[in-house]
Amino acid sequence: MLAGNWKMNKTPSEAQLFANTLVNALAGFNSFDIYIAPVFVALDRVREVVSSSNIKLAAQNMYYEDSGAFTGEVSPKMLKELGVQAVIIGHSERRRIFGETDELINKKIKKALAEGLTPIFCIGETLEERQKGLTFCVLEKQVREGLYGLNTDDVKKVVIAYEPVWAIGTGVVATPEQAQEAHEFVRALLAKIYDEEVAQSVTILYGGSVTPENFFGLFVKPDIDGALVGGASLKESFVELAKIMASVLG
Repeated sequence: MLAGNWKMNKTPSEAQLFANTLVNALAGFNSFDIYIAPVFVALDRVREVVSSSNIKLAAQNMYYEDSGAFTGEVSPKMLKELGVQAVIIGHSERRRIFGETDELINKKIKKALAEGLTPIFCIGETLEERQKGLTFCVLEKQVREGLYGLNTDDVKKVVIAYEPVWAIGTGVVATPEQAQEAHEFVRALLAKIYDEEVAQSVTILYGGSVTPENFFGLFVKPDIDGALVGGASLKESFVELAKIMASVLG
């Protein structure tokens, strides 16, 4: 999977124009899933552009209730009506800036699954946590609490995105070895919690300053199944990333 998280960028008209560029450039890339996640207010316009293409629509967040007095929130039913198929949950910016907890993220993942949406579940450690040798402790807590209460069938439908916080938007990227080590740990943890079949079937993406220059070294690692891309998804370098995936997958 190659997923583009546009974050709070591109007005609806800009998003529509860029989506059209991507539809033309990415036609024929069918050996992996391609998702783009524009801002809420651009979803409808982007849906019009990508609906008959190989590009799928994702949202950047959702709440776990169908409706109600939750000012500023968006429900999964609303997203589904707009053609959304996946939703990013637990991004480090949601955790850090907006105070989202593992418990809240767990509720969102369960609700997304109940509504037939694919959760792209983000995990990752801060620089301070890595420097203190706490990376695996942080990842285990986030995975166990985020997936709490999910059965084997449910967890197979979850996409996990490992995004070291210190590499998001900083220009610093985890080395292929650091990324593989984290992905391997998460896969082994899934095997421990569930079983080996689940561990091998779950898609685990890398995210954090991914560019065409560093992506090949990451994607060829055995436990890295693609990327959740921020900055590089806002321009045509996203197409270059897709070409790299296609060349590796053959």
